Amino acid sequence: MNEMSPPKAERAAALKGLGSARKRVEDARFTQGKGNYVDDLKLPGMLFGDFVRSPYAHARVKSINADKAKELPGVVAVLTAEDLAPLNLHWMPTLAGDKQMVLADGKVLFQGQEVAFVVAEDRYIAADAVELVEVDYEELPVVTDPFKAEAEDAPVLREDLEGKMEGAHGPRRHHNHIFTWEQGDKASTESVLGSAEVVAEEMVYYHRTHPCPLETCGCVASMDKVNGKLTLHGTFQAPHAVRTVASLISGIAEHNIRVISPDIGGGFGNKVGVYSGYICAIVASIVTGVPVKWIEDRMENLMSTAFARDYWMKGKIAATKDGKITGLWCHVTADHGAFDACADPTKFPAGFFNICTGSYDIPVAYLAVDGVYTNKAPGGVAYRCSFRVTEAAYFIERMIEVLAIKLDMDAAELRAKNFIKKDQFPYNSALGWEYDSGDYHTAWDKALKAVDYEGLRKEQAQRIEDFKAGKTRKLIGIGLTHFTEIVGAGPVKNCDILGLGMFDSCEIRIHPTGSAIARLGTISQGQGHATTFAQILASEIGIPADDITVEEGDTDTAPYGLGTYGSRSTPVAGAATAMAGRKIRAKAQMIAAYLLEVHDDDVEWDVDRFVVKGAPERFKTMKEVAFASYNQPIPGVEPGLEAVSYYDPPNMTYPFGAYICVMEIDVDTGEHKIRQFYALDDCGTRINPMIIEGQVHGGLTEALAITMGQEIAYDDMGNVKTGTLMDFFVPTSWETPHYTTDFTVTPSPHHPIGAKGVGESPNVGGVPAFSNAVHDAFRPFGLVQSHMPHDHWRIWKIAHDFGLHG
Repeated sequence: MNEMSPPKAERAAALKGLGSARKRVEDARFTQGKGNYVDDLKLPGMLFGDFVRSPYAHARVKSINADKAKELPGVVAVLTAEDLAPLNLHWMPTLAGDKQMVLADGKVLFQGQEVAFVVAEDRYIAADAVELVEVDYEELPVVTDPFKAEAEDAPVLREDLEGKMEGAHGPRRHHNHIFTWEQGDKASTESVLGSAEVVAEEMVYYHRTHPCPLETCGCVASMDKVNGKLTLHGTFQAPHAVRTVASLISGIAEHNIRVISPDIGGGFGNKVGVYSGYICAIVASIVTGVPVKWIEDRMENLMSTAFARDYWMKGKIAATKDGKITGLWCHVTADHGAFDACADPTKFPAGFFNICTGSYDIPVAYLAVDGVYTNKAPGGVAYRCSFRVTEAAYFIERMIEVLAIKLDMDAAELRAKNFIKKDQFPYNSALGWEYDSGDYHTAWDKALKAVDYEGLRKEQAQRIEDFKAGKTRKLIGIGLTHFTEIVGAGPVKNCDILGLGMFDSCEIRIHPTGSAIARLGTISQGQGHATTFAQILASEIGIPADDITVEEGDTDTAPYGLGTYGSRSTPVAGAATAMAGRKIRAKAQMIAAYLLEVHDDDVEWDVDRFVVKGAPERFKTMKEVAFASYNQPIPGVEPGLEAVSYYDPPNMTYPFGAYICVMEIDVDTGEHKIRQFYALDDCGTRINPMIIEGQVHGGLTEALAITMGQEIAYDDMGNVKTGTLMDFFVPTSWETPHYTTDFTVTPSPHHPIGAKGVGESPNVGGVPAFSNAVHDAFRPFGLVQSHMPHDHWRIWKIAHDFGLHG
């Protein structure tokens, strides 16, 4: 018999489980400067690597002379492709089924490409030696425009593929063409367009940008020749995948490779792929027998590590005169740079771009994506988005605005008229996805009321009158967006990277005294995994979150997982965590029943304990069960309390949101001011409201940066014009506006706790909201033909083109 226990609500609150605004447990070490980053690692005898990089975007490498560099005191080695070729390490596979030079093999294809790797006793000597390496280049014609890259007379960029008209994703029609990916019904879509009452067309460009994490990419490779084990510390968003790739490339058995991701200062997709620095550091450590560190500087990060976006999207949208959408057509020209190194599920060479029908009930659609090589850095990472979803959301939300102008219809009304209805879920889209759940009209109505949409439109109309009367030089733009994202990559039936199914995992061990450790195949870069995964477990197994330790990032201890990117942590690893917790609870129920001397079916779960049905005063807490599992022989039950779950989701999850941006624009200077930004997100079950709000604030700030100034720009010679933080816009607190966050809750029906994910959503929805605000400010004067980023100059140019400068 047990003493009276605290009330159920009090016990639930003490767990700090699902729904609790629990403070982030990670913050204590970060705010005190106690984070453990790759560049903090110092090992005995460690050497330092640095790259000789190409100043040209396209050139033949005629010769490399490293004699002067090798003579510099402190220089240990200089590696070139010639040194790596005998080991078959001068090229490496990409995550998209292509291959990429580790070091320049005969020619360079983008400015900043790695040509040679200098290894020295310290970083400064390595940097000095880089300047002493003499490379003789023969300049070749440069092509940075993806449309010109497919011209008949365009230079052959990938000479290693010359004559090969079949690629990893099907036929290639040109020597600079990578793939064509088609989805939907082309004939039916073109038929609808041909007979439609209204057709709106637009070229929508999502410019090349860069994740620019606070911490650049880097690693420390350490080969122990005694035990034959390679340890690789690095800024990896997918440690197990990196281990597999390292094994495939190096030939070292996978069980002899340990990959460790310590604290990571931001990832945003930039740290998913494998870079030349990793391979060169591994080779250098094998050759020298001592650890080798490589850390890129900021210019290298912006110039040569994986970019994002660079999608030219030609759209046509058909509708009736009263605004009912009848069809959507889209053709994308995707600039992949010198190598197809996109971090996309290989079954979808353009990722999940076929979510481009958005939140709308579009009966028929067709999509074609052409990937093209150019003389730019490769990569194509999903910068805080799920595999091209940001591009897709921007495309459809711009097309809705263009259609509203064509129809002379309010854009909010047009959206509401075409939303997928609540009773249509699960909804099969025209381009092949099964949306799990949603209630778009409720979210939209809540958002419009929250900002007093009707009042804003009246104020905007009055502002136009005042502008025309010369009373003001500032316009108001109201940027509307309703987005649907697709996250949780993902089902093995749909997604894989390098043949690896994109499941995820969790292993739980309950200690005798009732605390626990959970190890996962993910790795946090600021998402708060140590906080939220413990909360999921607290609700599942009845142990307080404060008594649960979460570990990630070490392939020697964590179960195999596919890492953290594309907002897959909660939809996949979070589900694995819940399922592992339920396995624990199932075993614990048998133990509790034995201790209470009743049948298993006669006990039920009650927050943090098992109680006898009909006799709640008889119970065993999870802590009591844990202790008993280690010190009492229980017939038919193994000692201990452990479980592991590998979760392969049956479907993706589909978070959505309604965002509204109110912006003031000075037509004479092009300056803008965000007067109001309202963001309503529906991410299903909310694990920690405080962390959700932080994720939304961070994602919106990145969306602001992308929309209003962040760009990787090139000149005609392939020179990067925005390769420093003097040129590449990273918002500070001065530029960042106040955000108002809100939510609705539409749980995912197939997820164990109903969660959908939120980390990517604010970037996905924020970009079109900011951009639509700029376009909307000028709507009374006509359709704006302007591409992002909307910096002051480009906004000024819009006003100039409309003759608004007087």
